Amino acid sequence: MNTRPFLTAVDVKTILAAAEVEAQRNQWAVSIAVADEGGHLLGMVRLDGAAPMTSYMCQEKARCAATGKRESKAFEDMINGGRFAFLSAPRLEGMLEGAVPIFVDGHCLGAVGVSGVKSPEDAQVARAGIAALTLA
Repeated sequence: MNTRPFLTAVDVKTILAAAEVEAQRNQWAVSIAVADEGGHLLGMVRLDGAAPMTSYMCQEKARCAATGKRESKAFEDMINGGRFAFLSAPRLEGMLEGAVPIFVDGHCLGAVGVSGVKSPEDAQVARAGIAALTLA
């Protein structure tokens, strides 16, 4: 039987804490979500001042990146490039930049999705969260 790494509750707390530090360092009011490889929510935080809709958007971005096994920006770029039919893809509602998948040894463990500021800044916060992990 094959074995694979997975995100633990401690990993999720580490990601959220590091991402929150990055957001606060830049004075960005965002919501941050961590999803597992199936797009299921493992943890989320909405920082003070973040718009209520960001709590939904960060989860959808994380789900998109986790199940698609690529940054959510790749889907946004595909659509902006003219592949509008991709808008009908099932279960991919957060196809906007701001979510980054987490890979270890070729396995997608999940993703971090962020919403609340400009899309590249959302992705910056997500990467800061992932960078706090000790990845094998």
